[in-house]
Amino acid sequence: MNGAERVRIGIEGLDQMMGGGLIPGSICSIIGTYGTGKTTFALQFIWEGLTRGENVIYISLEEREDRILQYMADKGWDVERYRGGPLTVLKLDPSDFNLAINSIKNELPALVRQMGAKRVVIDPISLFEDLFDRDSDRRREMFRFVDTLRNQHCTIVMTSETDKDNPFASRHNLIEYLADTVILLRYVRPSDLTDVHLALEVVKMRLSAHSREIKPYEIQQTQVLVYTEANVF
Repeated sequence: MNGAERVRIGIEGLDQMMGGGLIPGSICSIIGTYGTGKTTFALQFIWEGLTRGENVIYISLEEREDRILQYMADKGWDVERYRGGPLTVLKLDPSDFNLAINSIKNELPALVRQMGAKRVVIDPISLFEDLFDRDSDRRREMFRFVDTLRNQHCTIVMTSETDKDNPFASRHNLIEYLADTVILLRYVRPSDLTDVHLALEVVKMRLSAHSREIKPYEIQQTQVLVYTEANVF
């Protein structure tokens, strides 16, 4: 696939590292600890779709709808013009097990079809995974859920918290195996501890060549900058 056929996240350096963007219809997992900008990356993906005339859905399991919309407005994006039209933002309460399970497994696919959504974000999917006490149940339900999403013909970004003991893996060490593309966000602390940097890596990307380099990035008020010409170390 060439760059013209890709689904751009809207972060130039990152899209460049992935050969122009995500493969249409694929599932991307953005994994990182707190403060690395997972939601910012997901919002940029949604905004890029809106500016391209696409219908999009943002599912939040953490932040209220009004806060998500405010985050977008704070970036200088005219989000109000898309509300009630191509943009749908939903807040699900993961503490209500039955409601959250039913909404994500059954109602989300129907909503995607109804809207004709081309882009979907679930932020963070790790809170959905937390609903299951047993690893076997979690694995089974996640496999089913991902299979259902693949039938909807949209491109999906899921954010996930890292494991508290391993900054290179998701909390349940599962979503990175189910996703087609995995982007890892992390802190890099030099040995002299004089400064802390943010760095990203495209860990895997099925059916596509991609950069395997670790590149620094910076989150600014209105954009994310990935410095593809710079080295972290």
